[in-house]
Amino acid sequence: MSTDAQHKPLSDADKLRQDAASAAQVRALTNHPDVIALRTEKVRTQVDAAIWIGIFLGLAFTMVNVQTFAAAGAAPWSLPWLSAWLLDPMVSLVLVAVLRAEQVTARYQVQTGVWAHRTKWFAFLATYVMNTWKSWVALDVAGVVLHSVPPVLVFLAAETAPVLRDRLTEAVIKAGQAATGSTPEVMPASSPTPVDHPAADTTEAAVTVPVPTVPEPAPAEQDKPVRRAPAKRKAPAKRKTAGRKLAADYVNEARAAWAPGIEITPAWIREVTDCGRGTSSTVAAQLRTQIEAETATTVTTTPTGPAGLTDERAAA
Repeated sequence: MSTDAQHKPLSDADKLRQDAASAAQVRALTNHPDVIALRTEKVRTQVDAAIWIGIFLGLAFTMVNVQTFAAAGAAPWSLPWLSAWLLDPMVSLVLVAVLRAEQVTARYQVQTGVWAHRTKWFAFLATYVMNTWKSWVALDVAGVVLHSVPPVLVFLAAETAPVLRDRLTEAVIKAGQAATGSTPEVMPASSPTPVDHPAADTTEAAVTVPVPTVPEPAPAEQDKPVRRAPAKRKAPAKRKTAGRKLAADYVNEARAAWAPGIEITPAWIREVTDCGRGTSSTVAAQLRTQIEAETATTVTTTPTGPAGLTDERAAA
């Protein structure tokens, strides 16, 4: 029978209460983001170790087949036979280098780019062709299957490992976001503690309020905030109207700022009117059309003056 600190027997309710408190502590620690990150790192280490072991075993299996393919019947221990052993490690080392880099970039969810995938594909295809060439030439189905499994498995492991590391990192990030999302609900609950002493708070507020008003000597200075109040209230109204500008308003502003010799571009429109990128293209097109129309009107109206004068002189 379990007892408390005073060696008194505990009831069933007390036992359940202790079990509930212990379970709540275990659950809180289990869902803690640091504990989740630690467990995820252990899983990540196990996954990386298993994948690397499988990759190295597959590359070791393919090395013999590649050496046989590269030697092409050369005499054992001759120079061509010895140099044939360098072909597979050359391809495998490049593949391992790319996989090692992706092991770090996938941890922080950074994309390695297209060339990393192209390098893996080329290394896989080269290893696969050199392993299965003789089997395909001889149409040996069993040989094709036997020599296809290791390189295909290495390729699948190379493509799957970054995805698994990325998902493990995403799990840690989501655990941290869930924890930070719950903290704002806890913080304000602990802040409003002075509930039983409203009188003390009101007196402190009453004492602190007149302190800044004492240095103000004249009542005229007290009228100044009243005069400034409408100006402060009008400021947000201007912001609201500024946010409701139409394309025609931006065209008028840009037309007022335009001068001959200035090239009308969306970048220049944004500098003059502070409009967005999507609106700047439309305003630039409308302004060009407007200026072209004005120029055409000026060109057509200008020769009428001299023509009219010549006609009047001719009539005279």
